[in-house]
Amino acid sequence: MLKLKSMSDLNITIVGIGLIGGSYAKAIRKNIKTNKLWAIDINVDALNEAESSGVIDNGYTEPQYPLEHSDLVILCTYPNATMDFLKNNMRSFKKNALITDTMGMKNKIVSDILSIMRDDLEFIGGHPMSGRELVGYNHSDADIFKNAQYILTPSKNTSDSSLIMLKQIIKSIGFNKIIEMSPQTHDEKIAFTSQLPHIIACTLMNNASLDNNFQCVGGSFKDATRVADINSQLWSELILENKDNILNEISNFISDITDIYNVIKCNDRNSLEFFMNKSRARRKEMNI
Repeated sequence: MLKLKSMSDLNITIVGIGLIGGSYAKAIRKNIKTNKLWAIDINVDALNEAESSGVIDNGYTEPQYPLEHSDLVILCTYPNATMDFLKNNMRSFKKNALITDTMGMKNKIVSDILSIMRDDLEFIGGHPMSGRELVGYNHSDADIFKNAQYILTPSKNTSDSSLIMLKQIIKSIGFNKIIEMSPQTHDEKIAFTSQLPHIIACTLMNNASLDNNFQCVGGSFKDATRVADINSQLWSELILENKDNILNEISNFISDITDIYNVIKCNDRNSLEFFMNKSRARRKEMNI
């Protein structure tokens, strides 16, 4: 769909200029010379700040003009808001434009988006594996994506030119590894590597043992609960949309916790050391 062209000829619009959208805008401005870089949001203050600081060329609360003139549109909004935006503005997108998203769940959203996509538009699902617990444009950062992974979920109908262009942009703003997989596989993997850790962190923070007692809190507890400072509106949407995969991973985790509980209960030092040595070795394999 999207014809290969110089980055300097591209008009790019970011929909939703919060933490991820703002970081995307700042990273593009810092690393790529585009023809125009625009943003759409209902937050006028964020748009004004981004525009006055030169991060974007123009900010819009009404999406028609930037959508009609954009070669690439990057959706950085919550799942339900994304679908509403696309349904309300599908007629406004420029012919042969490429649309991508940044949401942390893929199977349902990709299916829903493709079901309403015009034939002369192209959509490639995306998920930047980088972020912060803080919310809003004020916390966005051009360097937030450095050396992180990016997941893409192209379909059999994805054109080579669109995929090449999107990968070029992703690499240019700091990501060091792009992984392609199906939306279904993405949601299965993310349930374990992202959503389960967030649930565990929140559970630790809500444990009765912590009630009115923040003494003896060391680095390990702080590290384990960092992501408990969570955007509850976003994460509740993501978790419920990926409910079956997450329930499966929680069930597996309960089984694992039960096993180590029994090892400790039985004073089985050999099994306990094996358990810890295995986790230590696998953590080193991650090389992060």
